[in-house]
Amino acid sequence: MMSEMPVPSPRPRAEVVIDLDAIRHNVGILVGCAAASGAATMAVVKADGYGHGALDVAVAALQAGASALGVCSIDEALALRHGGIDAPVLAWLHAPGEDFAAGLAARVDLGVYSTGQLDTVAAAAAALGRTARVHLKVDTGLTRGGAYRSQWPDLVRAAEATQSVEVVAIWSHLAHADDPGHPIIEQQVRYFDEAYRVARDAGLHPLRHLANSAATLTRPDLHYDLVRPGIAVYGLSPVPGVGYHLLPAMTLRSQVAMVKRVPAGEGVSYGHVWHTDRETTLALVPAGYADGVPRALTGRLDVWLAGRRCPVVGRVCMDQVMVDCGDAPVAEGA
Repeated sequence: MMSEMPVPSPRPRAEVVIDLDAIRHNVGILVGCAAASGAATMAVVKADGYGHGALDVAVAALQAGASALGVCSIDEALALRHGGIDAPVLAWLHAPGEDFAAGLAARVDLGVYSTGQLDTVAAAAAALGRTARVHLKVDTGLTRGGAYRSQWPDLVRAAEATQSVEVVAIWSHLAHADDPGHPIIEQQVRYFDEAYRVARDAGLHPLRHLANSAATLTRPDLHYDLVRPGIAVYGLSPVPGVGYHLLPAMTLRSQVAMVKRVPAGEGVSYGHVWHTDRETTLALVPAGYADGVPRALTGRLDVWLAGRRCPVVGRVCMDQVMVDCGDAPVAEGA
């Protein structure tokens, strides 16, 4: 008879903890900023809610006053619908050959960048006997997605003439919003306002959205009808050096696996890129780049340990880091 193998402990070496109250707090701040300008809020939950769990974040954001959600792909939007989300959802990036029918059947709003894409969406909507709700994107200077300014008049005229399409909004994206006074912002705003005039002249009456997290917090004049914050939802300030009372919603948590007292002059971790400059206490924490701590953060990362911020020293390893605790009392299991 074979003996039973021991069951390993389910306790992880490292775990991610998501604070949905922090999400609600952050969205509340953003909603308040937008509401002061008469704008609504679309919370961006793409990339699985920036790694925080899209469905849980979506629910928390709607509870905090967001009225719509933004994602990258139709698949992401469908996952929200399957999770019970009934609020408006915009999916804005589509690969060639995209199956728009599934999104249209689930009442997903679609970002449209070109007349060719518009034709494909319209054909899918007509085949379903539905009207596609689209947000036409104009490239105002990020030089990424969206119709270039010379192509914009053709796109809005085609959208106005297409029976199976309803133009809900026009939108664009800022290149320098983290620098609120950057002159390129004003240039983009001029292009955006002109794009709106062209759309109105073509017979459309769309909403407008331009503001990302940074513009939501710093540029109320750019809120238009709807703001579209992303990173700030999760507690990270989009403007260097200014916190805006946002609360980080994700914590990577582990425990101290080993403590050692070492003298000055010791090289630490691979390559000895860091040396102790004094006698100090080092703590080994079993979390590394396999657990989501990027190796690129070597020399640029702190952790909360022994009641204070302590620097991670030496290179980040695959499954462990070393922390300089100085003279603070630290014990294994902390």
